[in-house]
Amino acid sequence: MDLNSNDPGEIVRVLEELRQEHRDLDEAIARLSEDPTVDQLRLTRMKKRKLKIRDWMTYLESKLIPDIDA
Repeated sequence: MDLNSNDPGEIVRVLEELRQEHRDLDEAIARLSEDPTVDQLRLTRMKKRKLKIRDWMTYLESKLIPDIDA
């Protein structure tokens, strides 16, 4: 996964991978949150990972928008 690529095709491919991982984490977090015996540290780490993925997605989406001279 190359987050520094400028190839739009590669960016779109990486974005799809990140979106899938984000969805998977969201589902896992929801399931674990229902368990009263869940390891809170693990849950917190998963939430941080999800936020980091969201940041990567935002960064890559911004790379797909062409620069417009003002």
